Amino acid sequence: MHVFQRFYKHVLMLAGMIPLGYTLAAQASLCPEPALDQVIEHRIEAGETLSTVAAQYGLLPATLLAMNPTLSSQAPLPAGRVIEVPPFNGMVVQVGSGQTWQSLAERHGTRADLLFEVNGCPSVLPSQVFIPGSNRTVVATASTSLAYPLSIATRLILSYGWQPHPQRDELVFNSGIALAAAPGTAVVAAADGTVAFVGESNGTLMVVVNHRNGLQTRYGNLAQAEFAVGDSVSQGVDLGTVAGSSTESFLYFEVRTNSTEGWVARDPGLYLAELELQR
Repeated sequence: MHVFQRFYKHVLMLAGMIPLGYTLAAQASLCPEPALDQVIEHRIEAGETLSTVAAQYGLLPATLLAMNPTLSSQAPLPAGRVIEVPPFNGMVVQVGSGQTWQSLAERHGTRADLLFEVNGCPSVLPSQVFIPGSNRTVVATASTSLAYPLSIATRLILSYGWQPHPQRDELVFNSGIALAAAPGTAVVAAADGTVAFVGESNGTLMVVVNHRNGLQTRYGNLAQAEFAVGDSVSQGVDLGTVAGSSTESFLYFEVRTNSTEGWVARDPGLYLAELELQR
């Protein structure tokens, strides 16, 4: 069996696209808490207006109106009333029959992978989802270059973006890439940064490093990690080694940028010069 086929399902698991049938502990999960689970209640005090409440939570007044449709944008807010406040701008929509993450994304002008993560990476599309109102990301410029995440350049065996599923007649979104590598190959930090996570993610060991300018890199399918959360790392330093028991395995690698909706996946090809010849 070709290495691409052999590792495809495993990589999709790392990307969070295939449910594994178990739940990771909250502190060990890299998928955010669903936006709807983060909704809080606010009891209106005398003199508060829609604008002052929205400003208190860093939201637009329109977001509060969308979450609380019986409110009026003109009339004073009734003191003592409890309203729902979401974690960021957006709205709740009901999912119709036959809809998918992709159809929802196209309808609301956003990305399917972003909707999937904002709503907690559920194994089944829920009956209602939260649609972020904007994608105000702090994007690192394309001129930001990263070091290759392996000690040697190797083959790209799974690309970023929409790919055909190996078993079902549908497309799935890969939020990262897979690079072929022999077990034991050194995995290196793509840039200076601080280790933000070390632990299990979808069945394998993953290391996450936060960098300057709202940039983050993720390294999956590691055999062991050389650093702990909070440690500073320099570009090119060994983070660990590739896991695997056969002669050929892979490194799963992601690049993400910070945003009001969380860490949003980006195409690693924009940051790794070595991938230009393989695109």
